[in-house]
Amino acid sequence: MLSKDDVPQSYVDLQDPTYLEFEYVRLMADVIDLLPEGPLSCVHVGGGACTIPRYVSATRRDSRHIVIEPDGLLVNLVREQLDLRSVPKLKVIVAGGREGTAKVWDGTADLVVLDAFTGATMPVELATAEYMGDLARVLRPDGTLLINVADGKGLAFAKRLLATVTSAFGHVALLAEPGIMRGRRFGNLIVAASRTGLPLDLLTRRAAGGLTQARCVHGEALTQFVAGAAVIRDGDAVIAPVPPPAVFG
Repeated sequence: MLSKDDVPQSYVDLQDPTYLEFEYVRLMADVIDLLPEGPLSCVHVGGGACTIPRYVSATRRDSRHIVIEPDGLLVNLVREQLDLRSVPKLKVIVAGGREGTAKVWDGTADLVVLDAFTGATMPVELATAEYMGDLARVLRPDGTLLINVADGKGLAFAKRLLATVTSAFGHVALLAEPGIMRGRRFGNLIVAASRTGLPLDLLTRRAAGGLTQARCVHGEALTQFVAGAAVIRDGDAVIAPVPPPAVFG
């Protein structure tokens, strides 16, 4: 378990990289597993212990990874203590999310995973329409974007993020455990987006049948869920939600 400032960031099983401890990571894996077969070219914004790169490399040989992580000391710790060198074809860019993404070539990624947090909050500069446009630039036309967002009662931030993502991508789905989806408790929600389509029926069944028994909201139901929330733009006065102290014990 990797924790930073008393906030759990990542869990990795060094003997079995396909073991995923956190519910939201399993939901990300559900989406990834339904992508077309074969190796993937991936960009990960937010590194942590590199749980998802390890998973993708174990399940899809010859996949390539660019990991963008601003904390160089953390990167060194993970390399030395959590055997990061064992993950083939992985390159780390030590930079902030926006700075690092700007260094990635156009149309080179099959998958972009945005899982970046400062402490327990998502940096708002990584939730704006301008940044979503840059992530769309990095993705291939049929590529998939996955975003981990944390929110609580009312889900106001998640709804604004969804409005922002749907302004850049024509196909969007939201996955979360039902209690979190209803805003009854603070937790993680996964946004999946693509310009060409998502395997919604398979994803709905897979999410519902997994350990999390998650819901998958899309189409008209997602439009109603967002309910006119405003797109987040650079310079907007938006505050990312902070979890209550009880969330981490």
